[in-house]
Amino acid sequence: MSNQSGNIQQSSGLAKAIASFFQFERLGTDLPTEILAGATTFVTMAYILIVNPAILSEAVFLNGSGDLFGELVMATGISAAIATLIMGFYAKLPFALAPGMGINAFFAFTVVLGMGIDWRIALAAVFIEGIIFIILTLTNVRSKIVEAIPDAVKHATTAGIGLFIAYIALKGAGIIAPSEATFTTLGNLRSPQAAMTLLGLGITAFLFSRRVTGALLWGIIGTALLAWLFGVAPWPEGVIAIPAAPTHLFGQAFVGLGELFKLNVLEMISIVFVFLFVDLFDTIGTLTGLGSKAGYINNEGKFPGVEKAFMADAVGTTAGSILGTSTVTTYIESASGISEGGRSGFTAVVAAAFFLISLLFIPLFSGIPAFATAPALIMVGVMMMSGARLIDWDDPAAAIAAFLTIIMMPLSYSIAEGLAMGLIAYPLVKAFQGKANETTIGMWILAVIFILRYIFVAGG
Repeated sequence: MSNQSGNIQQSSGLAKAIASFFQFERLGTDLPTEILAGATTFVTMAYILIVNPAILSEAVFLNGSGDLFGELVMATGISAAIATLIMGFYAKLPFALAPGMGINAFFAFTVVLGMGIDWRIALAAVFIEGIIFIILTLTNVRSKIVEAIPDAVKHATTAGIGLFIAYIALKGAGIIAPSEATFTTLGNLRSPQAAMTLLGLGITAFLFSRRVTGALLWGIIGTALLAWLFGVAPWPEGVIAIPAAPTHLFGQAFVGLGELFKLNVLEMISIVFVFLFVDLFDTIGTLTGLGSKAGYINNEGKFPGVEKAFMADAVGTTAGSILGTSTVTTYIESASGISEGGRSGFTAVVAAAFFLISLLFIPLFSGIPAFATAPALIMVGVMMMSGARLIDWDDPAAAIAAFLTIIMMPLSYSIAEGLAMGLIAYPLVKAFQGKANETTIGMWILAVIFILRYIFVAGG
């Protein structure tokens, strides 16, 4: 009886310590609410544990030794947990982080497969980007960079990445097929993979439209289950197993550092810049939206303590590159946990714990066919396209730059090329309007860098 009483007192003492450290009373929350919020946040973004390895597996593999899907799941989960724990304990905010959608596609399809750069060098570029982000956060130079980029290009980048991700998903599922006459055309929708993808898209769209928590995750699982039942894909070889360390991925960013600095200077700068740009503005937009939803934005429109959140993002990216994954960023899905009442950093701590626990299910994740992730990718594209409505389409400079940014990402199969077109077009059209004074020196510097890149690197 005394042992039971002692355990109760210890539990009560731990709960009080947690409540005190995370300031539950000041924030108007409690332990059960924070646990529920953390679990909800995890479920809504758990799809990244399947989708990120599926995308990176296209480019990250060992010659003659098969893919590294299991290790990529490990890298994804551990990097998400590390960054989210920093967000919880250091920034004390209820936001979760993980390798970002869109930037993983840039890593795999543009840098590695498109430019022919070894994945170790790409990881080195992510590592450098993380270090730069840390320095920008410490020196507050970040605000000057933000001011240099027009809002139209920022919003168009988000929308363009969404379109690019959806295009990749449709192509991978066989819904879009290559054509000599028109480059791309409608694929064979009666093929098992395409049919399963469309069925899964219907399931995911239904769950999403009904605002079911974790709609994307359940859509992936539902599509995979149907594929297993109908024999379109083999059943998983297992469900739970003790995960193996990511031995082939860990530290490969350092291996690639030397080769990174051997690249053409403009090529190296453009790669690192795009990683930094997308991470920077994705994080800014996400934190602003989440901060507003959680009530952290003050009357002056400022977000006290946001620099600590940026630091969590920067350190997470740096750690993720060492573990073997692309850029880590704050997830807008954290809004689901906030909706459940999460207000403190303990929400993030709970989400991080679930990320670590989920690593026991790598055999199950490995058995999910790649086309089963297509419905989730298409829905991510739907959500990211919402940024287009914030563009001032009546302003020629904004409209032309935004349109080129959006359309060139999927058509050139490159986030970098779309971004470059927008950054070149905006100051030029402003100059054509006789409004060159409305652009910043930083904007012109970026435009010149990309023009020089096309002349000396991509001219052929």
